[in-house]
Amino acid sequence: MAETADDLSTPLGQDGLRRKHRPRLPFTGMQALAVLLGLFLATFAGYAVFNEDPLGGEPVSRIAIHEPGSAGKKALKQQAETPPRPPAVREQKTVTIIDGSSGARQSVVLGSNNEADDAAEPALTTPPGQAGIDPRLLEKSRYGMIPVAAEGLKPFNVYAARTDRTKADRMPTVTIVISGLGVGAAKTADAIMRLPPAVTLAFTPYGTDPGKLAERARAQGHEIFLQIPMEPYDFPDNDPGPQTLLTSLGAEENIDRLHWHLSRMQGYAGIANFTGAHFMATDTAMQPIVRDAARRGLGLFDDGSSPGGVAQQIATSQDMPFGRGDISIDVVPTANEIDRALAKLESIARERGTAIGTASALPVSIERIGTWIRALDSHGIMLVPLTTAMQKSKST
Repeated sequence: MAETADDLSTPLGQDGLRRKHRPRLPFTGMQALAVLLGLFLATFAGYAVFNEDPLGGEPVSRIAIHEPGSAGKKALKQQAETPPRPPAVREQKTVTIIDGSSGARQSVVLGSNNEADDAAEPALTTPPGQAGIDPRLLEKSRYGMIPVAAEGLKPFNVYAARTDRTKADRMPTVTIVISGLGVGAAKTADAIMRLPPAVTLAFTPYGTDPGKLAERARAQGHEIFLQIPMEPYDFPDNDPGPQTLLTSLGAEENIDRLHWHLSRMQGYAGIANFTGAHFMATDTAMQPIVRDAARRGLGLFDDGSSPGGVAQQIATSQDMPFGRGDISIDVVPTANEIDRALAKLESIARERGTAIGTASALPVSIERIGTWIRALDSHGIMLVPLTTAMQKSKST
């Protein structure tokens, strides 16, 4: 018999000793594994048999099933035979959101096609953020809703701030128009909250959400006007902003731009110029704009910055309410100069019966105008909104 390599390397006389020191187990490794597996299976089977939960802890639910009576069986049969009713579909509303800085438009669909969702949704009579807007005075354009005269109503009358017209006709009146609002929420809010409701606020169409600020102003009792950017003499070095009305454009394109501005907010009684000395002095450019605004029942305010403007003549020919600013109160934005301008405004009011001053929403302007207004009654002068001054000027 051949010897292994291990046997050949073992010293003579030590073979027996080496084999005595190697212990042997009474079972193999496979036998031990089989015994352990058998014990595990036996334990699991015992738990399943003797425990009340035969599924070994798996989650279960119990449902009580009752046999329906004859009426219930009849109802189930009718339900099975009746085809499912499709969900009611209603017309979806589309709102156009316009970015004031770029003029870009984005259409957003409101509402759903699900009847249950419709029942939970409140009815919308006017667009969100336009509380107090008369839906009869809205007309759809490609940019959104814009004002229009309808059913004998005009925005100029509906959105005019209320005042004592009888008293205003008997005594000198002054009007303050704060312009350039809507861009800069802080200064706009300052003008809204710190000045009395009889002060008229003019908003530019720009800003993140001018409609929301305009609604806040109306909620405080202010009447509002919308400023329309128009071409100044030094255009394009002085550029009022996107969609500016230009003398170089045709009537159709300028009216389209006007409608873009008109859609930016609602609830205004009229429009006013935002810069625009060149445009306001150009008859062929102003004619179609004034005619369109007059047809919509709006008033027109010229802030007085264009010495050769033709707006008043055109507005008069259209039987359109018109007003023109007499003094720019804060051309020099210091307290002394503002006080001097306000005193001059009082003198004009006593001489002519009414006077209109314009100002920006500078903190010093708001502070000095607010202080001056509190003393007006003692001077025998009445503060009135712009629409009242425009009506008074027309009647006299």
